[in-house]
Amino acid sequence: MPHPQLDRFKLNIKPLAERKDKVYIERDHVLPTAELSHPLTENGVKVIAETVERIKRARENGKSRMLTFGAHAIKNCLAPVFIKLMEDGWITHLATNGAGIIHDWEFAFQGHSSEDVRTNVDRGQFGVWQETGFYLNLALIVGAYRGMGYGESVGAFVEQEGLDIPAQDVLVAEIREKAETDPQQAAAAADLLTQVRAFDLKRGWMPVPHPSKRFGLQSAAYRLNIPFTSHPMIGHDIIYVHPMNQGAAIGRAAQRDFLAYANQVNNLDGGVHMSIGSAVMSPMIFEKSLSMSQNLWIQQGKHIDDHFMVIVDLQESHWDWSQGEPPMDNPDYYLRYNKSFNRMGGQMRYVTADNRDFLLAIVKGLEQP
Repeated sequence: MPHPQLDRFKLNIKPLAERKDKVYIERDHVLPTAELSHPLTENGVKVIAETVERIKRARENGKSRMLTFGAHAIKNCLAPVFIKLMEDGWITHLATNGAGIIHDWEFAFQGHSSEDVRTNVDRGQFGVWQETGFYLNLALIVGAYRGMGYGESVGAFVEQEGLDIPAQDVLVAEIREKAETDPQQAAAAADLLTQVRAFDLKRGWMPVPHPSKRFGLQSAAYRLNIPFTSHPMIGHDIIYVHPMNQGAAIGRAAQRDFLAYANQVNNLDGGVHMSIGSAVMSPMIFEKSLSMSQNLWIQQGKHIDDHFMVIVDLQESHWDWSQGEPPMDNPDYYLRYNKSFNRMGGQMRYVTADNRDFLLAIVKGLEQP
C-alpha cells in the first residue's frame, strides 16, 4: 500500500518579490580584473602556475578543460569570471549542483539571491516561492521534452527569455504516436502534459523577461555552446517544494547531463579537471565517469593516466597527498574530496584558497604570454 505523501498544492506559496535576499549581482559581482582578496600560499602560487600551463597545453591538444564547482562560487557573484574563461576558450565544460543552477537563475531573473534560511524555515517559508519553483521546474520539464540537459534547459530559458508551451492535443497525439516507436519521448511528452493540465497552461510562447541576463552563467554557456551540466539530488533544492516539480523530468535532464560530463572525462587524458568548493558532488560524479572512461579505453588497449586534477577548498590540509592516502587515524583521511580524487590516478593538487581568489589567479595567469 502506498505511503501517504505531503500535498504541495496546499502550500502557501508567496511571490519571490516578497523575499529578502542577501546578495545582489549588480552590486556584488566580481570582474575578471579584480584583485585577489587574500594572497595565495606558496603552494597555491606553485599550483596556479602549474595549472595554467596544463590548461594551455590541453587547449593546444584539444583535451578537456573542466571546471566543477559548488553553489558558493555562484553566490559569490563570480559569473563574470566564469564567462571570461568561456569566452576566451579556456573551458570546455562547466558543472555544478542544483543550488548553483538556482542562484544563477535568480540572479539573471531578478538580480538577487540567497535568502535567510534560518529565519524562513522558522516561518515555514524557506524555498516556498512562486517564480523560482514554477519557472525553473517548467523550464526543466519543457527542456527534457525537447531532449535537453538540465543546465542547457535553464540556459535556453534565460537566453531566449521564455518558453514555448505545446498545445494539449499536440502532446496527446505525440504520446500515442511515440508509444510504440519512442517510448522515452512519449513519457517526456506525458510529463509535460501532466503539468500543462495541472496548471492550465496556455499554448504558445510564454515570455519571461530576465533583466540581468548578462550575469547568467547558464545563459552564456548556452550562447557559447559550451556544456553546462547540473548534478542534483532529489529533495536537496528549493524547486522540489513547488507542485510544478516533476521528478521524472528532472531525472531525464540530469541523466543527459551526467553522460555529457562523462563524455568530457573520456577526453581528459592530457586535460585538466578543476574542482572548486564541492565536497560531495564533484568527486562522486568524477569517480564514476572516470571508471566508465577507463572501461572504454581498456577495451582499446589504452589507459587514462595523464589527467591533472586541481582541488580547491577553504579547509586546511596537513597531508602531502603525493605520498598517497593518510592513515585512518589522521583527520586528513576524512577530507573526502581529497581522498576521492587522490584515488583517481593521474596527478592531483590541493589548494587551500577562496574560490574567488583561485579563479581570479587562473584568469590572470592565462592572460600572460
